[in-house]
Amino acid sequence: MSDPETERSVIRAGRDFEQAYRLDASEAGEFLIAIGEQLRDGDELTIVEDEWELPFAFGEPVELEIDFEGMGEPSLELEVELPGRTDEQAPGVE
Repeated sequence: MSDPETERSVIRAGRDFEQAYRLDASEAGEFLIAIGEQLRDGDELTIVEDEWELPFAFGEPVELEIDFEGMGEPSLELEVELPGRTDEQAPGVE
């Protein structure tokens, strides 16, 4: 029997990827906690689904946007944007 992890496609730089989910609040909360722990504890995170995984080395600053729509059917949108980490260093000065 093959290992399911070896069958996942890895999403890398040079490729666009988007996936939307409709979850109950509890599932969304668990996902956000897991992401938050990875943000707090390191500078890389990995999001995994049965068929794919998305490793991402992030940099600073992290952008957080809160958007509240109070008219009609109220809604709250939370958006976190993580810039990719660069391995570039500043040039030397002599």
